[in-house]
Amino acid sequence: MCKIYNDERPKRCKNNINLREKQINMSNFSGVIFDLDGTLVDSLPDIADAMNRTLRYFGYPVYSYEEYKYMVGSGLKNLVYKALPEDKKGDRYINETLLLMMREYGKSYADKTVLYEGIPELLDALTLKGCKLSVLSNKADSLTQKIVSALFTGRKFEVILGASERFPRKPAPDAALFIAERMNIPPGNILYTGDTNIDMQTANAAGMYAVGVSWGFRKREELEESGAETIINHPMDLMELL
Repeated sequence: MCKIYNDERPKRCKNNINLREKQINMSNFSGVIFDLDGTLVDSLPDIADAMNRTLRYFGYPVYSYEEYKYMVGSGLKNLVYKALPEDKKGDRYINETLLLMMREYGKSYADKTVLYEGIPELLDALTLKGCKLSVLSNKADSLTQKIVSALFTGRKFEVILGASERFPRKPAPDAALFIAERMNIPPGNILYTGDTNIDMQTANAAGMYAVGVSWGFRKREELEESGAETIINHPMDLMELL
């Protein structure tokens, strides 16, 4: 049964594998891999504003923040594809729009982006407990590095990894397994924490414990249906798994 903290109405996660079947011992968790956008930071306003500025430049319709919650998560190229009008989804339109979008977002990636409430306290607690921490994002690696550097000054992450040609994007498990190797922790002893179906699928594909967060961009139902084994409503709830 899917564990849901701070919620009086626990729900069963579909496609869930219980702890005994996965042979996971909660007391053995010693590492955490975090998704970035929607998990550690609320970056939606900066992404949406940059995308809308780009769309306006080309004379295309724009979207609301709420609509963008269901468009992000698979990288900026996929966001551009989703945002373009149906008759403008050819490679030429995608490439020229992506180029401008990258420029716009590169100028404003930290204008409105902030850490979610409770994240600094969680990172402090995890560090004090001796847990190894890493970040894995589908955002371009260069932007991932810049955002973490700008917003997490003084924080130690074993690995910070964004999208590049080195690994296929999430939900492929390759990058997550690479991080596990670099952290020198078996995948089964890692909490993989994220806010979307892609994150839950990545965790399960890599043999990690899938922790969904309810404060991100997607609804609880999506996390449940994608294999979340625990859903938390506040960052510090993660400590209950350690």
